[in-house]
Amino acid sequence: MLKSTLLILLFLSANVFAQVKTVQTPTPKVPYSKSLQAIVVTTKDWNAVQGKAHIFERENTKTEWKKVGETFAVVVGKNGLAWSDDARMKAETEPHKIEGDGKAPAGIFNLTSAFGSSKKPNFVNLPYTTLEESTECVDDVSSANYNKIVDKFKIGNFDWDSSEKMLAVGSQYDLGVFVAHNSNPPQAGKGSCIFLHIWKDKNSGTAGCTAMKRENIEMVLSRLDTKKNPVLIQLPEKTYQNYQKLWKLPKLK
Repeated sequence: MLKSTLLILLFLSANVFAQVKTVQTPTPKVPYSKSLQAIVVTTKDWNAVQGKAHIFERENTKTEWKKVGETFAVVVGKNGLAWSDDARMKAETEPHKIEGDGKAPAGIFNLTSAFGSSKKPNFVNLPYTTLEESTECVDDVSSANYNKIVDKFKIGNFDWDSSEKMLAVGSQYDLGVFVAHNSNPPQAGKGSCIFLHIWKDKNSGTAGCTAMKRENIEMVLSRLDTKKNPVLIQLPEKTYQNYQKLWKLPKLK
């Protein structure tokens, strides 16, 4: 009887240990310590569609973050947020981003380039792509161009069956910023074509992007500077608070 009891206890302990191992402290892949600009987006919880955005800047990597301008409203994925694999987070109790889940990625991401339906505006400092009818963002997980913006007439290797025809999206893509989620290198099925762009309205979630009023995306683009290594920091409020000290994130209050 004693032997059986000990075996049961050992079995239960092993299961508990295994479950504990699945919850790890995330360590973002992005070299955030070098960034001097941050767009911070927080939502009420993992399922919330509406959120708040703040812009922070600092003079150098040793100075404190300072808020720039006013907080403004955004919407995220129609199904909320989910951990990006870029955050290296493993937690069974929280969602993880996959292709087609209708969730925006949570974590820290480089903001690498901009795009729009017209020629590059004077206030845009990021590298810029003018959208053409042939401009597509590939979401086919089997393609070598998965999660890349390409010109299908110039790419040479047309190996995808599914993509987003960006110019055809319309006014929501009049201006946007590419969010480097799942980009270095892209992992098949972990999510693609994530942008900051103009929203449809304040209540409509996206397929996985973060959207805002046109005046706010213009303001964001007028500030972003590649020399300052801008990043998007996107998390539910409670999670942001939990990792604020560990990741040395800007203080929201």
